[in-house]
Amino acid sequence: MTVPCLFCRILGDVAPCHPVHDTRYTKTFLDIFPAAPGHCLIVTKQHYRDIFEATPEDISMVGHVSTLIAHTVKQELQCDGVGIFQLNGAAAGQTVFHYHMHVIPRNEGEELAIHSRVQGDPDELQAMAERLNRRALAMHAEID
Repeated sequence: MTVPCLFCRILGDVAPCHPVHDTRYTKTFLDIFPAAPGHCLIVTKQHYRDIFEATPEDISMVGHVSTLIAHTVKQELQCDGVGIFQLNGAAAGQTVFHYHMHVIPRNEGEELAIHSRVQGDPDELQAMAERLNRRALAMHAEID
């Protein structure tokens, strides 16, 4: 028996997450090993290993949602910039093999990182998810 990937377990409500935004096609939640406070992951609700398996429609929806989440993160956190990253295959740095995109708040002088080895504090992650969720709902209520 194959154990479903972590993101499929999150999508199936088997594993917990700190949700930020939801559409019919995607779910956005905080990375529990954030490269920066507010580091979000946008995952497809359909399982695809990477960009080579994902459909153009699902890739497009993840891209669309990434712009909404980038605006949400920038406005709520008042960061200097936002990094948008998508990795395919272990050689490229992919660590969870389910198509997803990283949205990472960035500030001047910070070292660029996509992954962290330090787990975020659950209470801080929950508070951040709630802040970003409220902002996302206020800014993008019309997005399905």
